[in-house]
Amino acid sequence: MGLSESHTHFKLYKPYGYLSQFVNNQSKRRNKKLLGTLFDFPETLMAIGRLDEKSEGLLLLTTDGKMSEHIRSSHVEKEYYVMVDGIITSEVIEILKKGVEISVDGKPYLAKPTKVFLFEINPDVPKRFVRDKKHGPTSWLSITLTEGKFRQVRKMTSAVGFPTLRLVRIRIGNFTLNQMQPGDVEEISTIL
Repeated sequence: MGLSESHTHFKLYKPYGYLSQFVNNQSKRRNKKLLGTLFDFPETLMAIGRLDEKSEGLLLLTTDGKMSEHIRSSHVEKEYYVMVDGIITSEVIEILKKGVEISVDGKPYLAKPTKVFLFEINPDVPKRFVRDKKHGPTSWLSITLTEGKFRQVRKMTSAVGFPTLRLVRIRIGNFTLNQMQPGDVEEISTIL
């Protein structure tokens, strides 16, 4: 790619229930919601990393493959707000900070140490029904990673006995959701 080649970049609040892709290549995923239904994106656009169907939040999109590689690297932090089942303790927070063993591709993997803190009050994220209060209390955490293994945050909270009920990525490097709502798209001039 030459230096004169211009690229297009967007940030998107991926809504819950959408796949982080534009084209459905799998016959068993026939009725899935795709990113292309949210906005008229350029054809050569790609999602940088992924959020699974049940996760929501910040997704960066670009036409620049080298930029995508950099953002997915361990040099760029990704921060998630995570609602877990139950009242999490400070001891469990310390375990998560040090890194916990999860399974990656069917093999044990020690997740790298990470930044974790517990919210005293619910974070400022768009409201979405998750479950009735009668099903028990929940806690909200902030978890910041520099790696992104498949379903890593969910596996980490589950490994310490607190399954993830809701996961919202709020930051990638210096980019944040700010006041974006699910489905909002903003064109940005650069990703660095």
